[in-house]
Amino acid sequence: MQELLTISPSELKFQFELSKQISSSLRLYNQTSEYVAFKVKTTSPKKYCVRPNTGVVQPNGSIEVTVTMQSQKEAPPDMICKDKFLIQSVIVEELMSHEKLSPELFQREPGRDVREAKLRVMYVQPPQPPSPVAESAEEGLSPKTPVKDGVDRSSLTSIGNDYHGSVKDSAYLQAKLQEMKTTLLSLTEERNDARSQKQRVEEELVKLKNRAGTNCSASPTGRAGFSFFTLLLVAIVAFLIGLFMK
Repeated sequence: MQELLTISPSELKFQFELSKQISSSLRLYNQTSEYVAFKVKTTSPKKYCVRPNTGVVQPNGSIEVTVTMQSQKEAPPDMICKDKFLIQSVIVEELMSHEKLSPELFQREPGRDVREAKLRVMYVQPPQPPSPVAESAEEGLSPKTPVKDGVDRSSLTSIGNDYHGSVKDSAYLQAKLQEMKTTLLSLTEERNDARSQKQRVEEELVKLKNRAGTNCSASPTGRAGFSFFTLLLVAIVAFLIGLFMK
């Protein structure tokens, strides 16, 4: 027996998400030369909104029906839905308005051929967003070098991480090298200053010795004073030299 309406798809699929209204569409095809009235029923009328839920399909025409599922607070166990839809169809004599499509029109009576088709409901998971790791790996590649199928993206990510780690280590070593150069330069300057001060002290010591020698030769009593004075100067110079050479 030829069906009055062909329904596509054969089942209603909803990409289930909590707390969100979700819509699914189906199309009714009239492959006969008659006007065919239809009515959509469901086992959960408070859960779904059908637009239009009744109407007439012209000969060799079609009509789209949108089914909207109200937002749900929890998902069913194992994402299995037991809801069903029933689509009734019957031949009418003309293109009737919605007001004339009474419920009695779809009741089975002698001489009235009411066809019925059942649709089950399926919940499917929404498409998952792309992995951020995969995106970062692709962004790190040159646009002129597309990634071919079969390439291990995790390897690309590891290479990128190693590269960035090497750059950071190189920058750290360069900073440390510059710090060591600055310290060495400062120590060199301090050593040169100590040598200069030591040279000046030695020159002053020579001058003092010369002056002391002149005074001792001029005075017979200056030998004892020269010995004490010389010892004092030698002690001071030794202390200064030890201080500068540390």
